[in-house]
Amino acid sequence: MSSVVGCRGVVVADPVQGAGIAVRWLYPAPAGALVRDEAFGPFTVEVAMDAPVAGARRPLVLVSHGTGSTPWLHRGLGLHLARAGFVVGLMQHPGNCRGDDGLAGTLENLVNRPRHVRLVIDAAFADAALGPRLGPGVAVVGHSLGGYTALAVAGGEPSAFPWEVPLTRKDGPEPFSVDHDARVRALVLLAPATPWFAARDALAGVRVPVLMRSAGRDEHAEPVFARIVEQGLPAQARLDHVVVEGAGHFSFVSEYPAELRSAAIPPSQDPEGFDRTAYLPVLFADIERFLRADPPA
Repeated sequence: MSSVVGCRGVVVADPVQGAGIAVRWLYPAPAGALVRDEAFGPFTVEVAMDAPVAGARRPLVLVSHGTGSTPWLHRGLGLHLARAGFVVGLMQHPGNCRGDDGLAGTLENLVNRPRHVRLVIDAAFADAALGPRLGPGVAVVGHSLGGYTALAVAGGEPSAFPWEVPLTRKDGPEPFSVDHDARVRALVLLAPATPWFAARDALAGVRVPVLMRSAGRDEHAEPVFARIVEQGLPAQARLDHVVVEGAGHFSFVSEYPAELRSAAIPPSQDPEGFDRTAYLPVLFADIERFLRADPPA
């Protein structure tokens, strides 16, 4: 366990999309590293910028944010796991993130996202400072459309809806190819968006342990989205699923600063009566426990 969290920023090239995938690595750093409050947009984190990575065989965890969102909504989980000994990549999906969301709702975006994960995994193990400190396997955490991303890269075979494909294609769901990566050994799904996996056997290739948390009062992800995972995973993919009563779609992401909560920005809001401040430590502990029991190795 390390109380000091290091932070490094990299941009991973995606030659297919012709874009850069911005990644911030959070990781255990030596006790003597200089820690400061660093601002990333409206969010502040206490980290040691560009400090060395402490320890060896650190488990790698990548976080895939929701559509049009930012990886910094998962800073609380990233900091928790880094203090617990994990290396965490907060990755930003170009074309489907805050300030760059032109590919939202397109087939191109659904194809791009799993490839982004694979490219960031490649970059992590190739990194001269980070790679030698990593263990062999990877876990992927996905919120909302990040849940789709995690399932797709772990072996899911999605199908697009008619409005996502050219009009010359058939009227029903159309299967399409995505990048899979056998290095992904565990998944964490938070209020996952899953309708692209409704076809029979679409999740038959996802054979890794899965922790899933769905929201009892989710205003975006319908209850059937969780059932698609429950009914679609093969028997060998052990599933830990809890419906968090009273939670909303954004109750799984880090809290916003007070001034943004008072402005009623949707991701800062919870259903009446739900205490995100009290719940997030429980969620983070559940995720850490799951990753330690089913290490991505």
